[in-house]
Amino acid sequence: MLLESEVAVIGAGAAGLSLAHRLAGPAPGLRTPSVVLVDPPPGPLRPPRRTWCFWEKGRGRFDAAVTACWQRLRVRPPAGDPVVAVLAPLRYKMIRSDDFEALVGRTLAGSPNVRRLQATVDAVEDVVGGAVVRFHDAGGARGVLRSRWVFDSRPLGSLPAARTTLLQHFCGWFVRTSRPVFDPQVAELMDFRTPQPAEGLSFGYVLPTSAHEALVEYTEFSPRPLTSSGYEQALRHYCDDVLHLGERRILGTEAGVIPMTDAVPARQTGASVFRIGAAGGATRPATGYTFAGLQRQTRAVAAALRRGRRPVPPEVHSRRSRAMDAVLLRALSTGRVDGPALFSRLFARVPPVRLLRFLDGDTRLYEDLSIGLHTPVTPMLRSALELPVLPRRPFEESLPV
Repeated sequence: MLLESEVAVIGAGAAGLSLAHRLAGPAPGLRTPSVVLVDPPPGPLRPPRRTWCFWEKGRGRFDAAVTACWQRLRVRPPAGDPVVAVLAPLRYKMIRSDDFEALVGRTLAGSPNVRRLQATVDAVEDVVGGAVVRFHDAGGARGVLRSRWVFDSRPLGSLPAARTTLLQHFCGWFVRTSRPVFDPQVAELMDFRTPQPAEGLSFGYVLPTSAHEALVEYTEFSPRPLTSSGYEQALRHYCDDVLHLGERRILGTEAGVIPMTDAVPARQTGASVFRIGAAGGATRPATGYTFAGLQRQTRAVAAALRRGRRPVPPEVHSRRSRAMDAVLLRALSTGRVDGPALFSRLFARVPPVRLLRFLDGDTRLYEDLSIGLHTPVTPMLRSALELPVLPRRPFEESLPV
């Protein structure tokens, strides 16, 4: 089987679907490239069901898939009064991957220039004038897709060498309670009333969709994931002893691992082959948020393709943002700063919209410096000074998909 297209998109997770969606159909005065979206058949290579959250002003491109949104976020320190941040004019939005896939799928199904191919990719190779994607389908039949440009969104099997790598790992339950215990107007962004690990930090995360239903997660920033029983124990403790949910039913589960690292993934792996999404550096190292970053990335790539320009994915996060994240990760990983105290202080003392703009890399230098003054200056300065002499080492553990 031999196929040809101008653009090949490998992987139908958030990044692959977003890029295909932006290229679907004609745009006035712009090019309409032919696209093949290569999606693995049902099985272990399919991305698991996920929940993606991000903040945004006003209506967004994917609002039809938004499960819920909030204009207030709450951060609870280990002891003392919680901080409630009012986000207006921003909203904190939640999208479940099933709803996102359905929304994008309807657009792609009606697009004359996008074709979906269910196959497993075996290799991607540069050739004169483009690249070839070698694949096999569910029946074992092999084929070749020749494209001018290839965008690979598959997760990295291993991380580039870094000075600091933590993992943001989590497990969550979608729960329905017998009594109204949730406030659907407020999302619990970080609840530090959880037992803190020996290394890193932990917190609860609650996204209520009604008084009776919510996604309740236990999250850690630490060097390695827990066992299944470890997550279950932590979630039960959080639900029973911290939130006091009482009688409840678990409607679904989700889990994940997000690298938080000062490594910079290569966005280009061949003359015509690029990485997008988390594999292409869309994740903000200090927070693990990816969805908003990959939207900026795929928007720029789609604009370049439609204008006939070389579609190199942009650096989503500025060098200054990455440098500040590297300092924070080093300070957290060494235990020089108290993570729960740091994040609680930032949300208490920095205007919430400015803080979220900072996390998006959308602040000016003077704003960054003003936010930095609310962090423990001595340990952060010590971490910054030692970074230039630290060796970059490979991350020794394999990453779950």
